[in-house]
Amino acid sequence: MFQGSYVRYSQNRCGTTIFSCLPVSPGGNFRGQEVTIMRIVIFEQNGSGSHKVSGIRRYGKDLEISRRISIDQALPEFVDDPQDYIPDDFEADLVLDYLRHPDLSHHLARVCAERGIPLVASGKKSESALTPFTCCGLGHHRRLGVYGEQFGFPEFRVSLDGDRIAALEVLRGAPCGETWEVAPRVVGMEVEEALSFLPREIQYRCSADPSGFDPVTGKSPLHYAGYVHRAALRKAVDEARETGE
Repeated sequence: MFQGSYVRYSQNRCGTTIFSCLPVSPGGNFRGQEVTIMRIVIFEQNGSGSHKVSGIRRYGKDLEISRRISIDQALPEFVDDPQDYIPDDFEADLVLDYLRHPDLSHHLARVCAERGIPLVASGKKSESALTPFTCCGLGHHRRLGVYGEQFGFPEFRVSLDGDRIAALEVLRGAPCGETWEVAPRVVGMEVEEALSFLPREIQYRCSADPSGFDPVTGKSPLHYAGYVHRAALRKAVDEARETGE
């Protein structure tokens, strides 16, 4: 759990586990209205958002995961009363959907739409949510605030020494945090070697469901994650060559 927080665990009548992370001042008192950081609420099943939560907490700035709501019990194929599992009393600037059951995701999208809260539901189908193929395929959107500035389709700044990568800065990356983890390893590599290594390493570390398939790109989530990182690095290299950096 991130530093400077008080964590409250609770459970509703259907067994949904709710983690409430309440910010605390260095002296131990709850901070009031002076807090301006972005509040993010996570919905997940059986730890399905753990990889992303870890990355967001480690690399995110000016935001916090204020509640983490986990549905861990076995569910039927069809959930007739999804409202029994999805609480609607949360306060958030952004909701991230890592749920696996489509009935729960559908209900969550409706709740967020009714309350005017932006929702990112990667890999899902919804008219009222942002649904990139993968979390690292998220484009820029005004309503996503500092989360959208920091997480989504990768962006790099590269410095070259001849045909070698002398420095690589991550400007925007995958919420799982692997963009930041892998990027330093390409420093010192020749460009073509880096363009091969980076996507391969990202695919190896990716926690997305490999069985998914995008009929438009013809790629699985793992391949797509590697593709967007390679494309981002190629763009940064081209920009560095144009500016002579």
